[in-house]
Amino acid sequence: MRRFFLLLLLAASAAFAQPQIILPRSGLTADELGLVVNEDDPLSREIAAYYARARRIPEGNVIRVRFAPGRTALAREEFERLREEIVRATPAHVQAYAVAWTAPYRAGCMSLTSALAFGFDERFCSKQCGTTAPSPYFNSPSLYPARDHGLRPAMLLAARDFARAKALIDRGVAADGRFPAGRAYLLETRDKARSVRAASFAQTAQELAGVFPIAVLAQDALEDRDDVLFYFTGMAQVAALETLTFLPGALADHLTSFGGQLTDSQQMSSLAWLEAGATASYGTVVEPCNHAQKFPLPAVAMFFYAAGATAIEAYWKSVAWPGEGVFIGEPLARPFAPALQAVRPGAFELRLQAPREGRLRLTHAASPMGPFRPLGESPPIRRGANRLRFALPPQLDGFLRLQW
Repeated sequence: MRRFFLLLLLAASAAFAQPQIILPRSGLTADELGLVVNEDDPLSREIAAYYARARRIPEGNVIRVRFAPGRTALAREEFERLREEIVRATPAHVQAYAVAWTAPYRAGCMSLTSALAFGFDERFCSKQCGTTAPSPYFNSPSLYPARDHGLRPAMLLAARDFARAKALIDRGVAADGRFPAGRAYLLETRDKARSVRAASFAQTAQELAGVFPIAVLAQDALEDRDDVLFYFTGMAQVAALETLTFLPGALADHLTSFGGQLTDSQQMSSLAWLEAGATASYGTVVEPCNHAQKFPLPAVAMFFYAAGATAIEAYWKSVAWPGEGVFIGEPLARPFAPALQAVRPGAFELRLQAPREGRLRLTHAASPMGPFRPLGESPPIRRGANRLRFALPPQLDGFLRLQW
């Protein structure tokens, strides 16, 4: 007997009890996401309204602000007033933000998403190609960033128009629990200055072997692939995106100086990834120089995504120094959210994508507050795709909890 993640109420036949199965938490939920909308921006209002419906964001989590739209950057003083208003209106249980606009994408020398998360702080800005303050959320096992680290990661629901925003949101929703059979593409290009992440690609492929198929390629662009789940590269402009099919939930970005200048970059805007079909991306808004720490570390993003994290969690956890980088996409996309299905009365199948080997412990209690007593452990869980079947005794009721 064994199983896994999320809170579900399972109804069996009349011959069986109806236990509630508490699966281990793996990612943020809609009621923990604050949705920030600029009431003076018609496109922001339209995107926010659609997203709130699509993701069932509680009305109490919708944070309405007003400022003149159409600018790429906010001055520090104006941003600080705006953030104070946002924080004041944020319910205590909210752990992260979805921001329903594309611009402004910058606040002073910081990206808007990082300034919203950390507060404006020049330690997160670099001088003369220097380092910046690190993020305490980097590679963190935390499932509650506001509670554990005192920050709320943010992601822009970025799009040039409503049609593109709707397509992005729809992809994110469609990704949930889909377990896409996609591939990770890690490209080392001839642009050596922008390919600094390639030094870790071989180790990434080794550490995540069996979790995802990973192709490490020495070429400038990927072409004619229909299974793109991850695409990490380094170029000022990335060719052939129109020949690719990105699976729902795909993460993709290019290491370059100004990809995060979403609407006015002389290089390829990170928006191009979303417009090509990716579900989330990242780019820097000011000159970062080629510090790999200022860009997503593929191994970390892929690890947490496989473990059932949302796009906003996996991407944020993968950047060590995110002060100058903007996160864009559909934050709640969760393609590897563990899925539990009844196969017959009293019997179930758990589907999960495990980034590491382990076992699950099953415990039982009459109340969700416990005390929980052990019932057993699962067989060994292998890295990658797992399907575990188990049956419950007919008389069992109450609450079942699964933990790694």
